Amino acid sequence: MSAGAEGPGRDCSLCPRLVALRAAQRREHADWHNAPVPSFGALSASLLIVGLAPGLKGANRTGRPFTGDFAGDLLYATLGKYGFARGTYAAASDDGLSLIDCRITNAARCVPPENKPTPAEIAACRGFLTAEIAAMPNLKAILALGRIAHDAVLTALAKKKSLFVFRHGAVHGIADGLILADSYHCSRYNTNTAKLTTEMFEGVFEALRRRIAA
Repeated sequence: MSAGAEGPGRDCSLCPRLVALRAAQRREHADWHNAPVPSFGALSASLLIVGLAPGLKGANRTGRPFTGDFAGDLLYATLGKYGFARGTYAAASDDGLSLIDCRITNAARCVPPENKPTPAEIAACRGFLTAEIAAMPNLKAILALGRIAHDAVLTALAKKKSLFVFRHGAVHGIADGLILADSYHCSRYNTNTAKLTTEMFEGVFEALRRRIAA
């Protein structure tokens, strides 16, 4: 299967473990999306946000990244606050929400068991991420939500991970004006434990807004 910016097809067969979970979910929840989750937002955007993988009852159900789970509540509220989204987020793919100069994707496009994709599964999706980045002519910044997404972006860009260490709030100059920004993932676990606060998350977007506007 060739990798393109549009992502994997509905019945992508690259990862047997994820295919098996998808099949089980289709039997149990026939009205759910239960397929690789496509990116959200235009390829003309200046900002690309990269998460880990679709949530079982969130994006895997709704078919839109970070839609229908706790992480999406914080992410989309923050995007709206900093002018990267318009409309009302209602945790559904048909809520009318749209992104402004922003696109959202995941390192792994299919829901994994226990929300933990294996390194091989992330590698299987790497070509889609590489193609997506290459197809974004106005891209100025990539935001990695978590270390795994950070590493996936660096590998997709053929950069040495040892030169760009993940740290919340860090901003790395990658090449040709492109920056890679880091944030802890906006998961319920991170926010409940105060590893990531709303103020910390908003601080990342405030810095990105200034960078993109410069």
